[in-house]
Amino acid sequence: MAGFIHHEFPPVDWRIDDLQFRASERLSRAVDFADQIFLITEKFPRGYSFLASQLNRAALSISANIAEGNGRQTKADRKNFFIISRGSVHECLPMLELAKRRGLIEPNRHLEFKTDLVEIARMISGLISGLEKREV
Repeated sequence: MAGFIHHEFPPVDWRIDDLQFRASERLSRAVDFADQIFLITEKFPRGYSFLASQLNRAALSISANIAEGNGRQTKADRKNFFIISRGSVHECLPMLELAKRRGLIEPNRHLEFKTDLVEIARMISGLISGLEKREV
């Protein structure tokens, strides 16, 4: 084929190692969290559509960045996406607080979400620590 350039890419190791397995567990927990956020923000009044949208994006970003990081080749890339994911956890906190103050989320539900976020942040920190301990 004229003009076709063939690039050699490093081989991808599709075996699931311990770190990838732990990442998939954290991913599942983060997807569950996003799903619960989506369910509750569907009930926000129209005047709070921006808050609902922003909260949905932040909640989804947690799992999306874990997944993307898990698919990256280099340790540095993986770590960067896990750090972004952990940042999205922190992004959710003030929005949930505002939703509670505005009466959009019951105080007990707010506490459940906050507890979930603390646990997810710990899990992501564990992924980051695991990467830092690995040689490859």
